[in-house]
Amino acid sequence: MPVFMYNGRTRKGDKIEGMVDAPDRRAALAQIERMGHVPVSVVEKTAAAAMAVAAGPRRRFSFQRRVEKMVSRELLLFTTELSDLLASGMKLGHALNSIAGRKAGTAADRIVAALRDDIIQGASLSEAMAKHPASFPSLYISMIRAGEASGALDEVLSRLVMHYEKVQETKEKVVMALIYPVIVLVMGTGTLIFSMVYVVPKFQVMFKQMGQTLPLPTRMLIGMSDGMVKYGWAMAIVLAIAVIMANRALKTERGRLWWDQMLLKMPLVKGIVAASIYANFSRTLGTLLGNGVPVLQALAIVEKTAGNSVISAEIHKARERVTDGHSISGPLAAGKVLPATMIDMLAVGEQTGDMKGALTHIARRYENDLDRSVKIFTTALEPILIVLVAVMVGFVAISILLAVFSVTNGLNL
Repeated sequence: MPVFMYNGRTRKGDKIEGMVDAPDRRAALAQIERMGHVPVSVVEKTAAAAMAVAAGPRRRFSFQRRVEKMVSRELLLFTTELSDLLASGMKLGHALNSIAGRKAGTAADRIVAALRDDIIQGASLSEAMAKHPASFPSLYISMIRAGEASGALDEVLSRLVMHYEKVQETKEKVVMALIYPVIVLVMGTGTLIFSMVYVVPKFQVMFKQMGQTLPLPTRMLIGMSDGMVKYGWAMAIVLAIAVIMANRALKTERGRLWWDQMLLKMPLVKGIVAASIYANFSRTLGTLLGNGVPVLQALAIVEKTAGNSVISAEIHKARERVTDGHSISGPLAAGKVLPATMIDMLAVGEQTGDMKGALTHIARRYENDLDRSVKIFTTALEPILIVLVAVMVGFVAISILLAVFSVTNGLNL
């Protein structure tokens, strides 16, 4: 019968290790649990020895592993499940163990298992999550820490679920608004390229054989077609290099600031971008303040999650202007970047002592503005793109028809 080596914890939290005889790993886990222990790792003895031997000589040649992280949907699912399990009365360690047992074959499995192991070893949940900053942002960890201090971890997790559902909903609205324009542009550009590379050259051969003088639009079209056929590869290389260089430039601090400023000024787009940023700012700040996070710490977290370097810089300046630790409407108003209506509602919240309620109201307002901006964007962009594609494809068609009419008239003469 196979022998399994295990590491685990007793019910009191003491570390324990040993070996058990069992027909398979599942039976070994059941046997360890019947002994009153919580298994952390269970490996067959022969497999463990083989892994140790294999790991020895390869360690010097190992490369740095890519940082594992949960995607936003996985984080939302994990938070929802953990909140439900804790609300039902299950202990934190058992809840994490239950979630870790649901293998999905993703990095989330290993991250949840690591959280469970850290909890079993006596760490707090916020400390365990702080080891995975790529998966758990500072907003998340700060709220978990506040929930541990107040003893209401399940309630904090429930609020996190609502927060991330709102954030995910906002992102999906913006993405959905961009799907149709992208499809139209791709199809229009593809049709134009196909016409220039395959259709126009065939007409060019026919017109050349007839020896007629072609109209100016047709000659322009044939010249563009020749250039695309002969130097298309060079154009593609130049375009790729330009995209790479632009991407690198936008990753710099100055480039990112310029792009974020452009987004806040660009027609049709600025309404969507601004409403999304203000809604996210209000929702995040309200969630943090409502869970007891200090004002300065909350502003520092919001600064990192604003999603726009212009707004982040203004929040950073406002955080430096905050002196009493409570009033934030005045420091935010001094920069004259955030809208006056938003500042006024923040001031009312400070006067009434209901900052969370005021921020929730602001978030709802700008979420409604986001919906309207998305509708305006899609409504206005549809005819603009149709006209643009029609002009590009129509130029090709009219240029060819003009040549056909010219050649036909010449033959009649």
